[in-house]
Amino acid sequence: MTHMKRNETRQVRCGDVLIGGGAPVTVQSMLNVPAEDIAGNVEQAKRLCAAGCELLRVAVPDAGAVRLIPALKEAVAVPVVADIHFDYRLALEAAAAGVDKIRINPGNIGAPERVKAVADACRTRGIPIRIGVNAGSLEPDILAKYGHPTAEAMRDSALYHAALLEQYDFTDIVLSLKSSDVPTMVRAYELVAEQTSYPLHVGVTEAGTLRMGLLKSAAGIGSLLLRGIGDTIRVSLTADPAEEVRAGIDLLRALGRRKNEPMLVSCPTCGRTGIDLIGIAAQVEERLREVHKPITVAVMGCIVNGPGEAREADIGLAGGKGRAVLFKKGEVIRTVAEAAAVDELMKEIELL
Repeated sequence: MTHMKRNETRQVRCGDVLIGGGAPVTVQSMLNVPAEDIAGNVEQAKRLCAAGCELLRVAVPDAGAVRLIPALKEAVAVPVVADIHFDYRLALEAAAAGVDKIRINPGNIGAPERVKAVADACRTRGIPIRIGVNAGSLEPDILAKYGHPTAEAMRDSALYHAALLEQYDFTDIVLSLKSSDVPTMVRAYELVAEQTSYPLHVGVTEAGTLRMGLLKSAAGIGSLLLRGIGDTIRVSLTADPAEEVRAGIDLLRALGRRKNEPMLVSCPTCGRTGIDLIGIAAQVEERLREVHKPITVAVMGCIVNGPGEAREADIGLAGGKGRAVLFKKGEVIRTVAEAAAVDELMKEIELL
């Protein structure tokens, strides 16, 4: 697969995860259990990490929620990000509690001494700050300048907030510029990537429910990654956060950004299809989640053309009339019953 060169960005460390500077693109999600339910948050965090989450974000709406940070740090190995709005004291408490990264907009926390306090606390502990610009919450003066939330307005907001931190010699910064409008979001990231080398967290905010959210995120995040823009991602969905994680990993896999993950290719159904192609492909896809090998697996519905059409696949099956042939690199290795096809395919994959 041909890749566009990654955009050159600075590198920051978030716990044990490197962001930017050529480090692998990482997948983030966010807990959605009420902050006061520590046990529920811990359980969900473990489930998201099992799904492959690499950065775990949690809302910290009040001082009581800070207790989540040590509980999560003890329960999971991935870095924990505190999402904070307006109250700089929560950022200070989160830093003291051992959080790995803070998401806060310095322009929203008041007087310069408050910004300095947060910058100093994070610098002392080696904690990066993500400046999260959303189209729906831009500064009034920037909105007045542009009339509505344009890509240029979002860029100006991000650079304004970054400049506030730079005044206090703080540069461990990650930027995000999210909109629910895909073209606006894409253009905002393009603009800021032209003007700064800070690493970028990429996502479409308020993307929607599972189906539409996946489509919008694939279009927005995917187009940016193909341009080499983006260092971390979140597929924001009105759904179980585990779906966000799986979608993010699958998106990176589709773009060739996950070298140790399998890629499934399967043909569309047609009148020649003689097996339960839809069901078999779904089974293979689910079972491949437990496989971590850089292979391409094909599931084809036509026993006549399948091996030839999928000759670039490392391994696959093609079926018809109650049976399936297994093949490697387009060469047939044996024929099996349709009912056993998935199990036999997985046995062959284990041997690769």
